[in-house]
Amino acid sequence: MRTLELASAIGPDLIALRRRLHQIPELGMRLPLTQRAVLEALDGLDLEITLGESLSSVVAVLRGRGTTAGAGAGAGAGVGAVAAERPVVLLRGDMDALPVTEDLPLDFVSQHEGLMHACGHDLHVAGLVGAARILHELRDELEGDVVFMFQPGEEGPGGAQPMIDEGLLDVAGRRVDAAYALHVYSSEYPLGTWFGRPGPLMAAADEVRVRVVGEGGHGSQPFRAKDPIPVACEIVVALQTLVTRQFDVFDPVVITVGKFVGGTKDNIIPDDAVFEATLRSLSEQARADVAAKIELLATRLAEAHGLTAEVEYLPGYPVTVNDESEYSFAKDTIVDLFGADRYAHQRDPEMGSEDFAFVGAKVPSAYVNLSACPAPDFASAPDNHSPRAEFDDSVVPDGSALLAELALRRLRQLAATVGSAGAS
Repeated sequence: MRTLELASAIGPDLIALRRRLHQIPELGMRLPLTQRAVLEALDGLDLEITLGESLSSVVAVLRGRGTTAGAGAGAGAGVGAVAAERPVVLLRGDMDALPVTEDLPLDFVSQHEGLMHACGHDLHVAGLVGAARILHELRDELEGDVVFMFQPGEEGPGGAQPMIDEGLLDVAGRRVDAAYALHVYSSEYPLGTWFGRPGPLMAAADEVRVRVVGEGGHGSQPFRAKDPIPVACEIVVALQTLVTRQFDVFDPVVITVGKFVGGTKDNIIPDDAVFEATLRSLSEQARADVAAKIELLATRLAEAHGLTAEVEYLPGYPVTVNDESEYSFAKDTIVDLFGADRYAHQRDPEMGSEDFAFVGAKVPSAYVNLSACPAPDFASAPDNHSPRAEFDDSVVPDGSALLAELALRRLRQLAATVGSAGAS
């Protein structure tokens, strides 16, 4: 297939780009060096490029020159077609890194102290650049337009929603019809294996901060004080009972307390104790319920001991849901391109989160995973986010080929639908 051939031809350039990006990891919403590298990699392509205003995003639109079915003789080429009739597909790659000190013997190791592309986003960027180059080469066959979404801030505070707010989904002149993204893994599956599932794929991730307020005093006379520490501890333990006794095991919730702060010295009872937790859920109903139940539990338990509790709920990324139809289409494309032996069904959702969920909430989407694990013992290899997470960048051309093929095929399907509707 042409996409695979073209991806193989530009593979060395894409791998070189990935290694360049690996050396210049940046955090959050402002990624000037990464943004510059992306713009240089796209230079020379016939793209309409928009830079983010509140973040270092890059949005590029490629206008297909293929004839849109049913558009009428001579009316379907390029921007000459009626904009409302030309389908649009979005392809996404996230660009940011993590505050992790790299511990790998690479000759292209991170040059930014304390920062590392420990989640493989450098491979995502190189893969999306490759898809842009492939589709540019095949634009005469492209029966619609493609939006390339180079996104910062996926690891936090979340760059997808600001990009949507700045017009991402309508940048081509009409609303995006379908969206696709992929993620690489440094473990769990053999190298080159694609995997995923329809429906809920990744959890919503929210935060809660609980401050238990009492009255400080001397540690030798706790009856003369109102000690917040044992009450806060009781709430922490009760949260696990809340999960197992008030939530359906088939609609799971995970609560992990990752921070607990209280007191300054062993013989001083403090005025307050604070803990913070991450909340993971796989449905909007469970997500809403866990927030309400935590507040009730914390305030009532504190009240029972004569203290008060202040609960602050901080909503984060929603559930990442693969549209059933779009996922089936993506899976069929993977099997057709790479063979059935390179696809594995992912039985269960993950409790990690992903802000591509904001795109999926507005546009039918599919998100697939690809193993870049170089170790034969993939089950015990270091996970994403580890300082020893290693990614075999030989998979980058495959990522480019899949993204390009998804756009080509889906635009062809959408164009045929438009043509059929016009003919009737």
